[in-house]
Amino acid sequence: MERYDAIIIGSGQAGNPLAVKLAVSGRKVALIEREHIGGSCVNVGCSPTKTMESSGRVAYVVGRAADYGVNVTGPVSVDMRRVRKRKRDIVSGFREGDRAKLERKGVNIFFGEARFRGPDEIEVNLNDGGESRMTAERIFIDTGTRPASPDIEGLSDCSILDNASIMELDAVPDHLLVVGGGYVGMEFGRMYRRFGARVTIIHRGQHVLSREDADVAEAIQEIFAEDGIRIILQADTRSATQDNDGTIHLALTCQEGEETLTGSHLLVAAGRTPNTDMLNLGAAGIEVDEKGYIRVDDRLRTSVPGIFALGDVKGGPAFTHIAYDDYRVIRQNLLDGGDATISDRLLPYVVFIDPQLGRVGLSEREAGERGLDFKVVRMPMAHVARALEVDETRGFLKALVDSGTGRILGFTALGMEGGELMAVVQMAMVGGLTHSDLRNMIFAHPTLAESLNNLFALVDRE
Repeated sequence: MERYDAIIIGSGQAGNPLAVKLAVSGRKVALIEREHIGGSCVNVGCSPTKTMESSGRVAYVVGRAADYGVNVTGPVSVDMRRVRKRKRDIVSGFREGDRAKLERKGVNIFFGEARFRGPDEIEVNLNDGGESRMTAERIFIDTGTRPASPDIEGLSDCSILDNASIMELDAVPDHLLVVGGGYVGMEFGRMYRRFGARVTIIHRGQHVLSREDADVAEAIQEIFAEDGIRIILQADTRSATQDNDGTIHLALTCQEGEETLTGSHLLVAAGRTPNTDMLNLGAAGIEVDEKGYIRVDDRLRTSVPGIFALGDVKGGPAFTHIAYDDYRVIRQNLLDGGDATISDRLLPYVVFIDPQLGRVGLSEREAGERGLDFKVVRMPMAHVARALEVDETRGFLKALVDSGTGRILGFTALGMEGGELMAVVQMAMVGGLTHSDLRNMIFAHPTLAESLNNLFALVDRE
């Protein structure tokens, strides 16, 4: 049995930098990965989806060329094979770069399925045959999640797509059916509509993107409708069938009654499930919740001393930047002599639906549930000079401001480059700036950021 100072299970956006940091500090490190270096983000998440989204964005802009006085001959068409190749090239470059860095820093990489044999002992069934057994004083779990399979009659007998397989299509679907109106379903629905597919999104909730305020979700729904995407809300998908030619039929119960949808392809984007079932966590005594996510404290310690969980596998916000911040907490506490926690950290995120949805801090609903005294201000993107100049005026800006201190509690940007605009406000929030600081700040003209002058001026008018 090989002895290491640290074993990391999973090569995600927390596990990789942690492996490098531990290795360069002089520790002997083993990194176990079941399939590809880089985790979900590099291989089937952020990098490939945003690469393909950019192709959809180009198709959209070319299709609107006449709005800008530019003449383009012939209809816009999309070559999915070239879109896919571009995506694959980006993924391959990131993946190979990560692996080269790990090896260069002295990390021992094992490709295979890991499982606990005790609180400090791991067995790996190697992909190329055989097994390896190892032990370490500290073990870090970063195994992430995978698509959940909803309980729909007949679904298992159908050819379905998930967030990974849909990016391997070599042709644009005729009619893409999407089960789930969360981040994944909305991003792919938007993307494939711009590639030229008909798209129908089926969602069980009262509005899409359930963590957002109703006004934000409703604005997104209106934008999708304008672009020809049908969204069916409060719909229960009862059964699925597939014809011999591949045609999919979904039987729904919705507000209008019973309905059957017919499509050429079906994307199931109805949540995620943690990759913990193969780890044999019981052998180590590691506690999980009712959904299988690993329980941790605010320093990412599991119920077993010396074992930590990072990233999506512990539940909570499933974002790459949160996983990387988990690495920061571990690094500060174990290597830098700090006392960092994950408590009360500011959560920024972006939904890449174009116009982007960028949000940081509290939503209006969350602030109300906490009983806070706050003001809400909104401003349409049609009042933003930069948005008018580039003819991207859909969406709005929204801010929550503490009535007493003037501190910014939350911010939403549904509009062009909403994520970049959100980051400006995030820095102000971290720095403790008030709404009046942003109201009076000098921003370059004409930029999106200068819209914050006008937005936060509304607080005093209210």
